[in-house]
Amino acid sequence: MFVGRRNELDLLLQHLERMRSSGEGRSVAIRGRRQVGKSRLVQELCDRVELPYCFYTAVKGASSTEAVSYFFGALRDSSLLTPAGRDLLPSQPPSGGWGDMLRVLAGVLPDTPSIVVLDELPWISEQDATFDGHLQVAWDRLLAGKPVLLLLLGSDLHMMRRFTEYDRPFYGRATNMVLGPFNLAETAAVTGLSGADAIDAHLITGGLPGIALEWSRGTTPADFLRQEITNKTSALFTVPEQSLASEFPAPDTSRRILEAVGGAGSRTFSNIAAAAGDRGGPVSSGTLSPLLTRLVEEKQILAVDKPLSTRPSKLAQYRIADSNLRLYLAVLRDVHQLVLRDRMAAARATLEARWSSWRGNAVEPIIRDALAIAAGAGELPWTDTWEVGGWWNRQAQPEIDLVGADRAPIASRIAFAGSIKWQDGPFDRHHLEELRRDAPMIPGFEPGTSGLVVVSRSGADLPAGAADVIWGPDDIVRAWPV
Repeated sequence: MFVGRRNELDLLLQHLERMRSSGEGRSVAIRGRRQVGKSRLVQELCDRVELPYCFYTAVKGASSTEAVSYFFGALRDSSLLTPAGRDLLPSQPPSGGWGDMLRVLAGVLPDTPSIVVLDELPWISEQDATFDGHLQVAWDRLLAGKPVLLLLLGSDLHMMRRFTEYDRPFYGRATNMVLGPFNLAETAAVTGLSGADAIDAHLITGGLPGIALEWSRGTTPADFLRQEITNKTSALFTVPEQSLASEFPAPDTSRRILEAVGGAGSRTFSNIAAAAGDRGGPVSSGTLSPLLTRLVEEKQILAVDKPLSTRPSKLAQYRIADSNLRLYLAVLRDVHQLVLRDRMAAARATLEARWSSWRGNAVEPIIRDALAIAAGAGELPWTDTWEVGGWWNRQAQPEIDLVGADRAPIASRIAFAGSIKWQDGPFDRHHLEELRRDAPMIPGFEPGTSGLVVVSRSGADLPAGAADVIWGPDDIVRAWPV
């Protein structure tokens, strides 16, 4: 089953159409975290358009000679070769490395539209530091003049981004595409769920197709978790485990920082420094600061939240960007260890004890994104509202769950403040009074002008007109286009 990815498929089809019209080659570099479905998307494209294609997936750790041999085998067995092209293919892989192999590829390409896929491109570059240059030369002199769509896939986000930057050989030759996880509406479609159950499913899977497609349609999140934790090799455990192993194979400081944020729940700079430290004390600021920047900007495995108001702030809170990995580090890893020891009762008890409070924090970014999408679509009462975040002071008292503004992180106008209640029981007058009391502390919030937003998992017990917007789970799911 292939679900979602309508926009991404349309973009690739547009590249194909332009290639057909011009008769010249086009190249697209597709990057995305592991398990987001890059290979599946491209395979779906190849199946739909029914053009001859060659799909090569690099092998990590292989030598350059082995890689060329594997590519030669993939080319030989592909639908790319016409009878004439097969006659031109040598009997053995070229001995001159990737430069010669790419010339062989160009020589056997048909004169009609075709597709060539190089999957896990960063692994090829690891094997041969000159690969980027060879590809640039082959593209400029041989490939770009043929009607071929060259798709370059990679999971190392930093290396894929660097591949097409201005100081690299392939700069200006490939269009960049970033493939993220399923959005909430796509997860709902895959799982056959709606409302709060769809949101829970999205939190559990992280929108990763490798997990979401294991979900039997209509199964409630509680039932899915109960079923999956009895399976020691469930994708619920293995996908985040493999992601950690591939991204952080050594137990270095970066891994300790990740553990501090995801496992220990440390979110501020000082708390992360203390939790990631060792016997010598906390991690020094000079070490921690660049590592956090790398994990946020290059690896994109952490996300950073900053207070949203009309006043600048140096405060920041960090979180694991992928909710499935966040759930694994906080809950499922301990559950898995108990399952591996056949302590199922303890595994279920651990999951039940931690799930509700974890969910209450993890759902906040989804709700903020949903409100931002709705505001941008003109579905909220405030115009020129494009950003939704939160606000807190140095003492974290109070912490405002929702702040809508015209820009971030320093706004010129605060449209609304809001509160989220994602536990059992409705949002009532007591919660509303807290919001009314705390919201004026946000720099830029104007009582009587700035609005109030309530988001509750279990409805609201409030008089009519008490808040400008009251949202429930169905409203959150509807914010995303299907």
